[in-house]
Amino acid sequence: MVERGVLTAPGPVWDAASRRAEVISALAEKPTVGLAAADHAAAELGISRRQVYLLVGRWRAGEGVVSDLLPAQSSGGRGAGRLPDEVEAVVREVLRTRYLTRQRRSVAAVCREITRQCRALGLPAPSRGTVLRRIAQLDPVRTVSTREGQDAARSRRSAGGVPPEITGPLQQVQIDHTPVDVIVVDERHRLPIGRPYVTAAIDVASRCVVGLVVTLEAPSATSVGLCLAHMVTDKRAWLERLGAAAVWPMSGKPGQLYVDNAAEFHSEALRRGCDQHGITLAYRPPGQPHFGGIVERLIGTMMQMVHDELPGTTFSTTADRGRYDSDGQAVLTVAELERWLALAVACYHGTVHETLGRTPAGAWTDLVAEHGTPVTVANQTAFLVDFLPVIRRTLSRSGFQIDHVQYYCDALKPWIARREQLGKFVLRRDPRDISRIWALDPDDNAYLAVPYRTLARPPITVWEQQAALARLREQGRAEVDEQALFAMVAAMRQITDTATATTRKARRDHERRANATPAPGPAAPPPMPPADDAGAVVAPFEVIEQW
Repeated sequence: MVERGVLTAPGPVWDAASRRAEVISALAEKPTVGLAAADHAAAELGISRRQVYLLVGRWRAGEGVVSDLLPAQSSGGRGAGRLPDEVEAVVREVLRTRYLTRQRRSVAAVCREITRQCRALGLPAPSRGTVLRRIAQLDPVRTVSTREGQDAARSRRSAGGVPPEITGPLQQVQIDHTPVDVIVVDERHRLPIGRPYVTAAIDVASRCVVGLVVTLEAPSATSVGLCLAHMVTDKRAWLERLGAAAVWPMSGKPGQLYVDNAAEFHSEALRRGCDQHGITLAYRPPGQPHFGGIVERLIGTMMQMVHDELPGTTFSTTADRGRYDSDGQAVLTVAELERWLALAVACYHGTVHETLGRTPAGAWTDLVAEHGTPVTVANQTAFLVDFLPVIRRTLSRSGFQIDHVQYYCDALKPWIARREQLGKFVLRRDPRDISRIWALDPDDNAYLAVPYRTLARPPITVWEQQAALARLREQGRAEVDEQALFAMVAAMRQITDTATATTRKARRDHERRANATPAPGPAAPPPMPPADDAGAVVAPFEVIEQW
């Protein structure tokens, strides 16, 4: 009976088996096959030493014919996920000759060539997802060097030559921020106030977006803290407040926060907060942006969506914008933009990711099932305090004074009695609302909320306080007292409110105050521990990134 392999083996596969037979038959005739002879045969056939010994064993156990060395048919193994050896050979060859070249052919072109060759040989063609997984298994440094050159590959080499493998949820989170390429309007008059900023965090293992914050303030340590606070807490209350009917279950503390070398990522506030919560800070090598490629591509894709979907976009450059009137077309407020982004992220989580070959939400679910649910935080405010800017002050009989503002509560009395021995205190202040500060208890490492000494004073932002102080200096005030400071803030607010409908800067200042100042809490809450662990149409993200 004629063997199936003789009749069905494609020409290239049969030729390869014949070449193997020439080399392996000579080795099989020897009583023993030494390492040197096996290595020489392996180099000649382009296979490993182990494969040489396997082929020698098959030749000796068989009938000494070429078909003994034909590739075995794969059953697919568990889940039937493997390809027949002949198809694998075609995929490898096309990737070598068509993909790993300086012409940099697209994945679509490579898939078409693989399909053409498989059909010519009478073989089943692999799916696009299978080809993508084979590409993902290639050495990234070799891939870039062959397709883009050594200079491009240099930035992709880690200190040890191989990047560390990320396998668990929130094992590494990349975070970055950028101005959003869209003009937003104020809540009252719906007039343009400029571009906001977005801070985004993405989980490397699952490619899920785990934190997102939109502000009118330039990136700062507070922006990072707000994004982290959003990351570690349950997002259901936040989504309900936005009016976003979406599911976003990805929350928890990151093991490592991977950031660039901007000043806000080197702040004492961030460093101390990460130490407090056991989060490792890791920095990209200077001048090598690829090390933050995942979050960079996330932000790039988000901005492309903004260009495609949102009215009032500024596009990436003035050349791209052309004659488009960004201010005239702007319609979204900051809250509406945040809601749109939340819905877009929820859609992305349910879209198949090309690099993963599955949805990020599905990857997250499997990673959590394998590694356990990440630790979340119940008290978001307590967590955020650990990431607010650090100020050091000594304690006087009248409390703490920061930038001409006095803070006091009766709970300070035990500290006041021994203030000379305690030295300077570590204080935290939220720039969005300076009506209270948090003082770190030197004895039990807990925070005490300390309000204004004069409780009747209104909550203000640190930017209002600084602007009022500068205005008083311009008026020649050598001495600034708290009463004059708050009187100037009130006068400036009145001017802003009056001019809101006519000037862009005034509208932005008004909106900053409305969006930045959180709802005031109780005047003097009890001591608090650093943390308690106890209508826009949205198009889904298409491809967030390709590592």
